[in-house]
Order: sequence, then structure tokens, then C-alpha cells
Amino acid sequence: MTATPDLGTPQLASPDLLRSTFRRHAAGVAVITARGASGPVGFTATSLTSVSAEPPMLSFGIGAGASSWPTVSEAGHVGVHILGEHQGDLAATFARSGADRFGAPTVWRDGPEGVPVLDDVLAWLVCRVVARVPAGDHRIVLAEVVLGDPTGTGRPLLYHQGRFTALRD
Repeated sequence: MTATPDLGTPQLASPDLLRSTFRRHAAGVAVITARGASGPVGFTATSLTSVSAEPPMLSFGIGAGASSWPTVSEAGHVGVHILGEHQGDLAATFARSGADRFGAPTVWRDGPEGVPVLDDVLAWLVCRVVARVPAGDHRIVLAEVVLGDPTGTGRPLLYHQGRFTALRD
């Protein structure tokens, strides 16, 4: 005899249902950067996904109304930075609307293909944008990895229940 799972009170699909569900999903934290005509842009992303090993490709989502979208929509290359547990403040800066994301205390440099590269991250990649796919109020960006450095030290920063957190031992 199999027990019937308690289905609770099902909710109809809505933005609130999706948000409530994904608050329970722990996600790694990345910062995506790009170079625009008016300077560098960047934003915090928890939607980073490995797509393909051959060729090496990844994807991330960005809101169509995000301040970084106009630059990302035209950029040939983007930077992808995996943040460490010590970088909650950096993640918050890149998530905050209107913040001076590249001002002090953010430490960065111009990297390959002109992409802004953040210092002291667990890993960074420079990727060539190969597609931008409309997905509701967001765009999914597909990008092929060109080069990077996976040798940073430390443990990953996570996003869970609406806040930045770290792995527990």
C-alpha cells in the first residue's frame, strides 16, 4: 500500500507562486558584467546554468527592464563571476538598483574583450554571446565560454529564502 502525498492546497500558477517556490531553492550567486558605450554594467544573477560541455556554453536570465539590459542586449561578450561566501556585500551592491556598482569598494579591471573582470572571485569567465531568447519579462542569454580562471579559493555564496548565505558544515 502506498501512502498518498499530502498535496496541501494547490495554488494556480502566478508570479507569487513561482517566487515562493524558488525562495526554497538555494542557488549559487554570480555577477554578470559587460562593457557598454557609457561604461561597465553588471548585475547579480542566481539563474546561471551550465548548458553544454561541447562547445562550453552557459545561460543566464536578465529582466528586460533591468538597467543592464540595454548594454547586455548589444554586447558581444560578457563576464561571468562566481562569488565566494565572503562577497555578500558585493552581491548586494550589484543587485541594488541605482548603486555605483563599479565604484569603491568594488575592485575590478578591464579584461579580455574589454569585459570588466571582478577581483577576488572564486572563478570568472569571459563568454561570447551567441543568442538572446525572449522569455516572458526576461531574456535568456546563451553564451559560449572563451576563457577564464577557475582558481579562486573559498566557498560559494548562495542565495536562499531571499538572502545571501553560505554552506553549513
